[in-house]
Order: sequence, then structure tokens, then C-alpha cells
Amino acid sequence: MEQSSYMTPSNKKIELMTLSSNYHIEVNPCDVGIYDRVVIQELIKGVAQTHQLDLQGLRDFKVIVVMDADRLTKDAQHALRRTMEKYIATCRIILCASSMSRVIPAILSRCLAVRVPAPSKETIISVIKSVCEREKFELPAELIDRIAEKSDRNMRRALLMTQTFFIDRTNTPTADSPVQLPDWLVFLQGVSDLMVAEQTPRQIGIIREKLYELIIHGIPTELIFKHLVDEVVEKCDMQLKTQVVAAAALYEHRLHHGNKAIMHLEAFVAKFMSIYKKFMEDMMHDMF
Repeated sequence: MEQSSYMTPSNKKIELMTLSSNYHIEVNPCDVGIYDRVVIQELIKGVAQTHQLDLQGLRDFKVIVVMDADRLTKDAQHALRRTMEKYIATCRIILCASSMSRVIPAILSRCLAVRVPAPSKETIISVIKSVCEREKFELPAELIDRIAEKSDRNMRRALLMTQTFFIDRTNTPTADSPVQLPDWLVFLQGVSDLMVAEQTPRQIGIIREKLYELIIHGIPTELIFKHLVDEVVEKCDMQLKTQVVAAAALYEHRLHHGNKAIMHLEAFVAKFMSIYKKFMEDMMHDMF
């Protein structure tokens, strides 16, 4: 793990953490926001033009792993496409993405797509048991099963949930011990409660501040939107769910094509409040 520095066209210095070995380098350009294009161009150019001193270990090409490729700006993706073509003789680039729909066709046509499914519940249980054995830490089988269930097929989340029991040595884990969800998920549950409790401009302002807080703490806006929709849909009547999901599809599409994520998140909140308030008023009217 090392820190790399890059200079933008406006002479602004940006720094980024990279993970590297003799044969590869792993980087997440999204960590620098709108300057990801500079990282893409300078990093690949630097890696492609440098040579190893150890000729015995020299390979025909080097490997660059770009994480969250689907979150790159359009400028960065176009720069990546041009850079891939220019240094194809000395570099091989692996792009890791959660959604291929957010990667431009020009890059998709130059790559071999390999779909990696999310781990199954059984796989997560097996990994948790293996980790517990290595750490000499015992967890009841029922508790491990509930951790795997609540992880939503997310291995990292499952291991973090397991770690909370390992850190808290004051209480011995039992089959009935509560599984602690990530703080940001609990925070989002509170946001959804606010959306249902009151539908006013003042409430929208309060929710906006809470959404800003999540974004500032580095929670991806796609995750915020997805889990916020899941939470509010659970609180809706079956008759209302169709309208909410349709509105969510519209604003998620705009979220992917816009620049200011908070605007589209707030727009969905306002739309949901409008739909929910009208639904409740119609119900009250029918009752009386």
C-alpha cells in the first residue's frame, strides 16, 4: 500500500492510495472525484512506461486493476478507452464493476466480460466458520446462519457483522444474540421513518441534511438510493408500492446520468412524500 500523487491541469495536487506488487497495481480512481480522468491517464502511462530491474521476473505485460469502473465519470471512461488502445502492448487492464450498464459501450466492446455472482448463503456460512476457526473464536451455528441471512449476500458485510461479536468480549455470543446492522443502514431506517411520519417542506430540509451526512461519510449514492427505496416500500400498502417503484426507477435513471446526486435523492424523497400524502388523504376521504 502506497500513496501516489498526481497533478491536475489546474496545478492542483491530488493524492491517492494504491496497492501494488511487482506485477500489478490496484487503484480506485473514484476516490478523487471529478479528477479521476487525470489518475487514469497518468497512472496507466506511468505503469506502462516503467520497466522492472529484475529481468528474471519480467513478464510480457503488467496488470492494472481499476476498482468501481462503473462509477468513473464519462470523461474518465473515454480517457480510459484511448489509453487502453495506446498501451495494449505493455498493459492489461482489469475493470471491476457492479453494473455494466454504467460502463460506456466503447469500453465494453474492448473487454471480455466475466460475471461473478454474489456468494450464496452457504458460501458465506462456510467462510464465517473458517474465519472463526482461525481466530479461535466460537459462534453458535444459529447465530452464523442469521448473520449470513442479514448480510444480503454481501461477504464484506457478513465479516464486519462477525467482527462486532469478536470485538465485544464483554458478552458471550449466544444463538439469540442480536445481529448488529451497519450504522449507515440503521441511519437510513430513521430517514425512511421521517418520510412516512410527516410530509412537509420542513421535513424535506431535515432529510436533506441527513442524506448529505451519509454522502459526506463516503456511502455510495447508489447504495443510499437502493436501501432507501427498500425501506419505504416495506412501509407502504400494496396499492401504493407500484407508484413508489415507478418513481424510484425514474429518479434512479436520472441519478446515473446527472452530476449532483443529492438533487435526485431529494427529488425522490419529495415525490414519495407527495404520493404518500395523497394516498393517506384519499383513504381518509373514503372512510368518512
